[in-house]
Amino acid sequence: MRASSSIALAMASLAAWQLPAAAQDYPSRPIRMIVAFAPGGATDFVARLTADKAKGLLGQNIVVENKPGANGAIGADYVAKSEPDGYTLFFSTAGAITINPSLRSDLPYDPVKDFAPVAPIARNTVLLAAGPALKVGTAQDMLALARAKPGAVTVAITGVGAISHLAVELLQHAAGIKLQYVPYRGAGQAISDFIGGQVNAMSAEVPVLMPQLKIGKAKVLAVAAQSRSDVLPDVPTFAELGFADVVADNWSGVLAPARTPGAVVAKLNAAFNTAVRNPETRAKLADNGVSTTGGSPDDLIALIAAETARWRKVVREIGIKVQAE
Repeated sequence: MRASSSIALAMASLAAWQLPAAAQDYPSRPIRMIVAFAPGGATDFVARLTADKAKGLLGQNIVVENKPGANGAIGADYVAKSEPDGYTLFFSTAGAITINPSLRSDLPYDPVKDFAPVAPIARNTVLLAAGPALKVGTAQDMLALARAKPGAVTVAITGVGAISHLAVELLQHAAGIKLQYVPYRGAGQAISDFIGGQVNAMSAEVPVLMPQLKIGKAKVLAVAAQSRSDVLPDVPTFAELGFADVVADNWSGVLAPARTPGAVVAKLNAAFNTAVRNPETRAKLADNGVSTTGGSPDDLIALIAAETARWRKVVREIGIKVQAE
């Protein structure tokens, strides 16, 4: 028994010695960063731009992989079950971590216990835009039409349970109207149908529609934010229109699997913070309606706790229900 105890102690000592050594050598090969949405959307854009800057600081390439579906749950589950070695990361938004827990009882991962937060990255808000087929000049015009003809106004959303969906639910609840939302699996086809007139309006994060806004192919009616957007200063908030509770801003952050060594998390945090504070990165994101944040793992933990409580309250009060994909 003494021999067995000695071996166990030796192995524990070896593991304790190897952990900082491994962290010191990290990363020694390319890192994968999972984006739980399709290519071309707002999350994918922010992830790729951030990864491109962070890779130079880490000395290894960061390969972005898209694993869309179930409002981020597929990508989240993949990362949650990955090795906690710092070579598989999750670039998440509110959906997978702070919204899904209130909408789904069958999540295959625990949003808190299965992840090690690395850093908050950015925030952006949701807008409501009218397409060319919807003959309205203001948000009030659209609301009046929706009241006169319940369900007649069709609104594209980028996914059931997505922030764009919850913004529509908040507006319906606050304004006492009925809109017909049309769910898509990501932004690409939603934008195509919106611009093509197959749907009347679109609820989306600002970066999703920014290219169309710049060339005048969409008319923004309002933003679901506490204050006006820096890139859309002439567009009113729903709060200004009398709907103070219609606030749907999204956040993005980097997480690793739970039990990832603290020294690895610290190295990743430093790299991603430097990346988002790079003037070129900040300018490119701002031009597309995204505000960079950055911060510590504890900042992301606090954000996740606050956002989880907020969306739980919204889902319960409005009675939002979704079916698992």
